[in-house]
Amino acid sequence: MSIPVLTTPVAHPDGGTPARSAGQRKADERAMKARDRFHRGAGRWVVLALVAAAALLMLVPFALMVLNAFKSPADYSTNGPLSWPTEFYTKGLTTYWTEVDYPQKLWNSTLIAGAVAVVAVLVSLLNAYAIGVGRVRGRLWIVALFLLGNMIPQEALVYPLYFFAKQAGLYNTKLVVIIIFVVIQSAFGTYLLASVLGTFPKALLEAAALDGANRWQILWKVVFPIVRPTLSVLLIFFFIWTWNEFFIPLVMLIDNDTQTIPVALASLQGDRLMDAPTTNAGALISLIPAVIFFLIFQRTLTRGVTAGAIK
Repeated sequence: MSIPVLTTPVAHPDGGTPARSAGQRKADERAMKARDRFHRGAGRWVVLALVAAAALLMLVPFALMVLNAFKSPADYSTNGPLSWPTEFYTKGLTTYWTEVDYPQKLWNSTLIAGAVAVVAVLVSLLNAYAIGVGRVRGRLWIVALFLLGNMIPQEALVYPLYFFAKQAGLYNTKLVVIIIFVVIQSAFGTYLLASVLGTFPKALLEAAALDGANRWQILWKVVFPIVRPTLSVLLIFFFIWTWNEFFIPLVMLIDNDTQTIPVALASLQGDRLMDAPTTNAGALISLIPAVIFFLIFQRTLTRGVTAGAIK
């Protein structure tokens, strides 16, 4: 006599659905992970497409600048700014190079921007070290004062600065522009670095003091190596910001031998007539040094921005 075999599934002890095997659970988990990867991958492609579209949209003005830099005035006035050049016109480049004395303007801009970047970073570090690490009394009010000074528009500062330059005998000199922008840029640098150094580990400072290091040694051997990535970012930003400044150099530098590239570029525009191809050619030449500077220090900028997150 044969024994009957049960073919119905065994119910779960809790009265629910039958228990699944470990292999089935792993298969379901793999399927869910595959679906998650698919959705994440699709989301990444959507974000990448949006970023690429935004980048192309930002490049449109630069493309128009390059397009019109090699277009003759007659071609520009006849066909407009959106047409393709009928000939490779380079007179606009040579006209801008010779009329504004571009090498001299390039040297002036490089000297002013470089000096401001280096000195402003040094001043910012010294101020922030005294405020953030030295724990000066009224620290928050001092930092707020630096932030307020950075928020004041240049139009409100130019009138007293003009008379200061006149009284000091510095008007129409590159030195007065360097001094002004060192103060302006270091106000932002002090605010940023004071916030960073305010959270500096006290254990490192106490250990250095126990080893016999004075304040200058603590600054240059303990604090400076740690905040060096942040200082490199500030150096790059200060250089680019000062390079692009227009209003204060326009007021302070009236001599052709002391003017910067943005001021020289604005001098091409007359009261009633503007040579658009020459202006575009000048803008193209003026943009190249800043782009080269950014490409050279791009890796330094990236390391400086991500250093805090890595640490």
